[in-house]
Amino acid sequence: MEIRYEKLNHENFGGHSLDEFRRHQTITECWRNVDGELKLVPNNFTENWPVEKCREVAAGISCRLEKDLSAFGAFCKNRIVGFVTVEHKIFGNSAKYVNLEQFQVSEDFRGRGIGRKLFALACSEAKNLGAQKLYISAHSSKESQTAYKALGCIPAVEINEKMVAEEPFDIQMEFVLEQTKSADL
Repeated sequence: MEIRYEKLNHENFGGHSLDEFRRHQTITECWRNVDGELKLVPNNFTENWPVEKCREVAAGISCRLEKDLSAFGAFCKNRIVGFVTVEHKIFGNSAKYVNLEQFQVSEDFRGRGIGRKLFALACSEAKNLGAQKLYISAHSSKESQTAYKALGCIPAVEINEKMVAEEPFDIQMEFVLEQTKSADL
């Protein structure tokens, strides 16, 4: 199946665009701070977005498109099978960060390089916005952390305390944009 990538706008994305998106993940282990050290600990749960959650996420993206958020989608025919969003606001004291807000690939399309291509598009957009680094408040599951590390993400040098407060179990990561070469991703 051919996958096409497009910058999302109001012509190709709206409130029902994620109705067929499968955000499902069974988690068995997560990284947690144990006595000041990150350790992998048992943590069994399933994340599964019902259609209402998919519509909530789609509506949130749609209302911010082209204002303070850039987004890219991976399409199989007319179905979105992956998407990534980058906030426009630059923050940070030691570096110019932009936030990778959403980074999702539908469960039935994982393992095909779609995430790698979407991540490359997010990095390119972040550079265009004037950022030096991509900031990621990343899910702490073993699988998510493995994926981010495979892309070259590292622990964040500067921590965004607001994001930590919003998602205290997330792992704060960054990606240095100078290392991004189109052939690498």
